[in-house]
Amino acid sequence: MSNRIDVHQHMVPPAYAAWLRGHGVHTPGGRALPDWSPQTAIGFMDQNGIATGILSLTAPGVHLGDAAEARLAAREANDYGAQLVADHPDRFGFWAALPLPDVTGAVAEAVRALDTLPAEGVVLLANSRGLYLGDTVLDPLMAELNERSATVFVHPAELPGNPPVEGIPAFAADFLLDTTRAAFNLVKHDVPRRFPNLRFILSHAGGFVPYASHRLAATVFAETGRDPFAILDDLAGFYFDTALSSSPAALPTLHAFAKPGHILYGSDWPFAPDLAVAYFNEAIADDGAIGRTNALPLLRRAGAATA
Repeated sequence: MSNRIDVHQHMVPPAYAAWLRGHGVHTPGGRALPDWSPQTAIGFMDQNGIATGILSLTAPGVHLGDAAEARLAAREANDYGAQLVADHPDRFGFWAALPLPDVTGAVAEAVRALDTLPAEGVVLLANSRGLYLGDTVLDPLMAELNERSATVFVHPAELPGNPPVEGIPAFAADFLLDTTRAAFNLVKHDVPRRFPNLRFILSHAGGFVPYASHRLAATVFAETGRDPFAILDDLAGFYFDTALSSSPAALPTLHAFAKPGHILYGSDWPFAPDLAVAYFNEAIADDGAIGRTNALPLLRRAGAATA
């Protein structure tokens, strides 16, 4: 397939990489910060049949402990993404970074990115310094995003309070749990129904969500008394990307669980190496719905431009 839309592709702006290194962050999630440029990204996309890459920052995002610094880092990253779109309008889109857990700053930057910049939506970490998606503290942000019918790309971060186990990098397993925690908390606090215009994309096929969905639903039911079948419907109503997840073991489970049209193509490049991307591409090589069509309704600018 030669016209994929990649909803899970990362950018590493030079200033952002220097800022992370200046704060001692060299291996976010257990992967070394890769060399990246728009030109290498386009070369990768050409080799993998990707027409458009929707770029985002990965963990740890922009908040390293100082709210004012986080607001500036988010603004700079989003301005960089906007310039990439201006320079390469047919090749790139971006999910806007927000400075959570600073809710006030996140609301202001979301409004700017969605109303002024050409952002396709926003990227939110599953947890921001221990604050998980679904927490009612985030309701003001959810309300602003809901008003704009925004797409929210959910990316995992390192688990709060639990440093990675030696020899097991966070991206190997902890990231999957982090996404699962966020999905559970979103449904537990009824976010998909209270903010029905939001569309959430869960990274890496939703972590453990498809596999553990009935267990998660039973737990929410026990804690809330809500209809367990409605809970399952909310879990299946998320969108799921295939980044590092379209394996012969995982893909059938995802197909069995997700609602029709809710599986999207993702590469996770450049943090996922080229060989891994090529391997996971094999199972969905000729799937135009996953590769492209399913993503179009979720995109504000790139969807209209590339339809």
